[in-house]
Amino acid sequence: MTRITVAKGDGIGPEIMDATLDIIKAAGAKIEIDEIEVGEKVYLAGNPAGIAPEAWDTIRNNKVFLKAPITTPQGGGYKSLNVTTRKFLGLYSNVRPCMSLHPFVKTKHPIMDIVIVRENEEDLYAGIEHQQTDEVVQCLKLISRPGCEKIIRYAFEYAKQQNRKKVTCFTKDNIMKQTDGLFHKVFDEIAKEYPNIENEHWIIDIGAAKLADTPEAFDVIVMPNLYGDVLSDVAAQITGSVGLAGSANIGEECSMFEAIHGSAPKRAGQDVANPSGLLQGAIMMLNHIGQSDVAEKVQNAWLKTIEDGTHTYDIFKEGTSKKAVGTKEFAQCVIANLGQKPSLLKSVSYANNLALNLPKYKRKTPATKKLEGVDIFVHWQGTEPNELAQKVQQLEGKGIKLSMITNRGIKVWPDGFKETFCTDHWRCRFKAKDGEQMYKTDILELLEKAIEEDIDTIKTENLYAFDGVSAYSLGQGQ
Repeated sequence: MTRITVAKGDGIGPEIMDATLDIIKAAGAKIEIDEIEVGEKVYLAGNPAGIAPEAWDTIRNNKVFLKAPITTPQGGGYKSLNVTTRKFLGLYSNVRPCMSLHPFVKTKHPIMDIVIVRENEEDLYAGIEHQQTDEVVQCLKLISRPGCEKIIRYAFEYAKQQNRKKVTCFTKDNIMKQTDGLFHKVFDEIAKEYPNIENEHWIIDIGAAKLADTPEAFDVIVMPNLYGDVLSDVAAQITGSVGLAGSANIGEECSMFEAIHGSAPKRAGQDVANPSGLLQGAIMMLNHIGQSDVAEKVQNAWLKTIEDGTHTYDIFKEGTSKKAVGTKEFAQCVIANLGQKPSLLKSVSYANNLALNLPKYKRKTPATKKLEGVDIFVHWQGTEPNELAQKVQQLEGKGIKLSMITNRGIKVWPDGFKETFCTDHWRCRFKAKDGEQMYKTDILELLEKAIEEDIDTIKTENLYAFDGVSAYSLGQGQ
């Protein structure tokens, strides 16, 4: 018996959760439930996190969390509970299977069967943003080696467990050579440990186009957070409906399972919502907690129900569907089909699934780190880069020289183009002569001089080499 935490959520959440629990209990799921309140009521009661401390305790004690969709009130500084939960509990892996149910659910891609494995904690979703000048705001994209290693290894281990043949990596490392470049580098390293699984890399733009056009070319796809968020919804939609997709969020200690759709408050209380997305999340939960026999029984019964043409309004289509049902009746039809398998759709078998081998991250030996320079960002209202260069060159000294000025990443000094549009946010790069060592005291002196010269510095970024390799981007046009 496994004790799990359940949150029925908002909108259609309570209805689809009740239907889901009815199905898995009828299939023999050995679970005990602790129910907690999260979401809109908690937010509006004055808790900006949407969850009470005692609810966190329940989730952390049970380790397994089945959550229905919630509503985050607009405005008021309310934080997304989904994002908060993933980060607080270290749920680094978001797994979203997307499978075509052709011809029973309309789709242009009848043989699509892919799984998107999305990094869940970092990237731009670190949520570190600042307004720096009147005209420019920034969002920091953070990619870590531990984050890359954990999610990429999870993708290969998942492919191995599920007998899938290929893992594909999507990045934009032709532009973001340091951040996405690290993700691609780690992918290539880990892929060598799995010689029986094909691996490939696509640039995200053409990869996304290929996914939307020819999804059957892919099997398991692993991506950084933002790309995975966008493309997992695209993939779910082109299978026929976002409402059919579930999601697993897996960490080293805890896990959360959910539908990928929202709370649909306009449909609440009408007994029309499709519980399939949350049911798919619950099936992944059953696999995760070692009740794969129950998961297999539920999935095959659900496939049989879809194949029978028993459909809720969101996927009902005259001529294909046979019977329109509501939430409760759909659940009862799935229960009636327990023990049966589909005839045309591919039935599932989880009996031989091995446990995923997910070793804890081991930190590498630190590299030799050398400070080569510093980028000083300046808020300046002028428009002529040569004029700014003359101002900031007054900061030079002790072999530290201004080497470049960029605006929004584009080199505008030296040898800039007059056609380049400039904002009020300038990056001024200072480097030591001839590759010599720079020291942090040099940076302090630069900033002290900037104060004396009334130059508005807004941030700095140190420029390092690791084991002799410069680890920072060039200006566009250098």
